[in-house]
Amino acid sequence: MAEQQTYTVLTIDDHPLFRKGVSDLIDMDDTLELVGEAANGPDGLVVAKQFNPDLILLDINMKGMNGLETLKAIREQEIDSRVLMLTVSDNEEDVLTALRLGADGYLLKDMEPEDILKSIRKAVEGSLVISDHLTQLLAKALREDDKLKVKDPITSLTAREKEILQCIAQGQSNKQIANVLNISEGTVKVHVKHLLKKLNRHSRTEAAVWALKEGITAGR
Repeated sequence: MAEQQTYTVLTIDDHPLFRKGVSDLIDMDDTLELVGEAANGPDGLVVAKQFNPDLILLDINMKGMNGLETLKAIREQEIDSRVLMLTVSDNEEDVLTALRLGADGYLLKDMEPEDILKSIRKAVEGSLVISDHLTQLLAKALREDDKLKVKDPITSLTAREKEILQCIAQGQSNKQIANVLNISEGTVKVHVKHLLKKLNRHSRTEAAVWALKEGITAGR
């Protein structure tokens, strides 16, 4: 019998009671392991570097270094964890900024606990998770953005870039893409940079949302 995979999780949130609630949720799932907690962005970065968790749960409204600034620092320091925003803010600018900075999902804290746990499971396995009532907001913003972009930007991509875009839409990390396509992780990073520029997208998550919207998941 194959050994069950365990995914590691880090919580960065300045509310002790909420961190306790998340810890209790994660304890309910044998496939998840909480490896660290932090009450602010700087401490969160230290713990993220130490444990390199599979998933980081990140609040936005924190004192000092807020969640968006923390997310930007995580991506700039090339910490390879997936990042799921878990916050009370349904502000359109917060949602769009988080996704453009490279968040892998955006959930609201008012969700039912079991729904949060289901979304965490999906996120660690590579899926893009967004609270239901935020998806319309995101789709509207992308439609407005598309009015300013070329009619069919997919035509500007090379065959390799299209393959990588499809992998991104499936939630694969750079390491996973490198293994699937039998190329180096560094080469994947270069291709991702180029395809984001061609598509005029700010992050791989934004590119994934666009690709899913356009049906670019199984070749085109």
